[in-house]
Amino acid sequence: MDKNVIKCGIEIHQQLDTHKLFCECPSILRNDEPKFEVMRKLHAVAGESGEVDVAAKHEMSQDREFIYHGYDTTCLVELDESPPREINEEALQTALHVAMFLNCEILPITQIMRKTVIDGSNTSGFQRTVLIARNGWIETQHGRVGIEGINLEEDAARPLGKMMVTFKAIKLSIN
Repeated sequence: MDKNVIKCGIEIHQQLDTHKLFCECPSILRNDEPKFEVMRKLHAVAGESGEVDVAAKHEMSQDREFIYHGYDTTCLVELDESPPREINEEALQTALHVAMFLNCEILPITQIMRKTVIDGSNTSGFQRTVLIARNGWIETQHGRVGIEGINLEEDAARPLGKMMVTFKAIKLSIN
């Protein structure tokens, strides 16, 4: 008889103390009054496979508007009005150091992927992420704990409330 096996884990996020992942803007959280607001609607588009994500298509049909607060630290890359720049080298080096500390296999070639985001927390409708390393482990007093992967990714915008769909456009920091 087959045994039922449960695999569970935990995902840990750490914002790095460096500039944003795909531009030179500072990666700081803001609580002051925004300098401007930008309104967007979600537009579902075909991904790399040529198909439109079903959840994105459904959310687009809801016709919701998302409002993003902008600051003097918000740039066109962050607003999805300009292509991303090269990846933040300091963030990449930090991720590689973490990967080595966690005994991970560092990938010799990586590709920045786009994950569809349907809750409005990214102005572009997707989040850029890159798998840096995999198959790591750490020793604990209870034995070895496996580390599936180390990713470097854009942070999402910060929601400002439950009733209105309003976000701080301070994403693109490193998570």
